[in-house]
Amino acid sequence: MGESRTNLGEVADAFAEQARTFLTTAVEVGSGATSGAVIPVLLLAVSDVVAAGARLGAMVDVVPPERFEPDAGDEADLGPLRESLALQFDSLDEYAEVVDPVLGAEVGRAAVSDDVATVAEALAKGLQHYDAGRRAEALWWWQFSYLSSWGERASGVARVLVMVLAHLRLDVDDDVAAEAEYDALQA
Repeated sequence: MGESRTNLGEVADAFAEQARTFLTTAVEVGSGATSGAVIPVLLLAVSDVVAAGARLGAMVDVVPPERFEPDAGDEADLGPLRESLALQFDSLDEYAEVVDPVLGAEVGRAAVSDDVATVAEALAKGLQHYDAGRRAEALWWWQFSYLSSWGERASGVARVLVMVLAHLRLDVDDDVAAEAEYDALQA
């Protein structure tokens, strides 16, 4: 794509805002503040960050000026977020997934709470670099971690959340569906 340094700074600024929005939403969902809308709210947040991450994946590799990663500071403790999300999702937290659909059909286990925490951890680490004034380092970290971990985890969560919504809205008793169809035709 050949992004210039100026454009890279703009991309970093925009992605930092997206990362903050995702982290805020994840914490709100975990806290129960979105009661009754946990799945749609998290689906929107995850979908937004996947879309923002796709730009990072499509860009030419970002190479920071320094060839080592400066210490970003203490890692964020995301255990409480993971636990609170697991409570919010209860029996819907765990799901089956194809581990690497490119290399085979091996099925593994995953959890929405673990995946959201993995995304949050990567975004928070990039924000530490960004907030320290190292925009290129932050952008490099977000791009690298998108391709190596959080992009796939976020995409998996988005798929699971869409499927859960589909089941919740479409798996209804035949009597209920027939009555709704009748009511729609009479209106």
